[in-house]
Amino acid sequence: MRASIVAVLVLAGCAATGPSQETKTQLAPTGTLRVAVLTSNPIIGTRTGGEVGGTTVTLGRNLAASAGLGAQILDYAAINRLMEDAGKNVWDVAVVAIDPARTAIVDFAPAHLSADGFLTVLVPPGSGARTMADIDQPGKKIAAVRGAAPLMILQRTLKNATVLPAENENAAFASMQQGQADGYAQNRFMLRARAATLPGSRLLDDSFAGLQLAFAVPKGRPAAAGYVAKWVEEAKASGAVQRAIDAAALQGEVSVAK
Repeated sequence: MRASIVAVLVLAGCAATGPSQETKTQLAPTGTLRVAVLTSNPIIGTRTGGEVGGTTVTLGRNLAASAGLGAQILDYAAINRLMEDAGKNVWDVAVVAIDPARTAIVDFAPAHLSADGFLTVLVPPGSGARTMADIDQPGKKIAAVRGAAPLMILQRTLKNATVLPAENENAAFASMQQGQADGYAQNRFMLRARAATLPGSRLLDDSFAGLQLAFAVPKGRPAAAGYVAKWVEEAKASGAVQRAIDAAALQGEVSVAK
């Protein structure tokens, strides 16, 4: 009970001081905080029926409240569409994996979610690959979604295999299932669910990267980016991020970033 009271007071304190008018204008130019939620990745967001939920919705609403704003939740089914809209004044904050390739179009707050060794590859029935070294061979292809962190990381780190870009997660999985690719790259949480639909498929024993998720703010809004960065650190310290993880039933999958 005491921890809950402290958490409320911390967040209330942030809201009480509030952002300056300039910061508030940068944070929400329309007067409402538009929160982009990637619902194709359940670590970030989910859609159940017509309801969008998950960690980003919970934290995005808290962020809006801290600034005295309402929140508008925008559902994105594909990361490439979400990132394309970053410079079009369509959304104000989003949660995506931190990657150097994205820093030209967004500013990142400190990471609030992390998981070591979280990105790996699902291989089809009959595959002899057990590790990344087995699949990183000449002529091998790994399917991944265009613009997503797995694709960008693999493009930088693969020595011999190549990446087969797909427009969305279903297409990437289908590429592997239909034999056009030798594997499908994503996070372990998503890949376990996919493996359950394809008997004989399995995840590699190792990984090619960890995961660091953070709030992103479109470039050109420095005051807003600074406010979000400060708020994230307070949300981690108050336990708000952990509560969002718990509410999304992601315990053991991701943790509060250090």
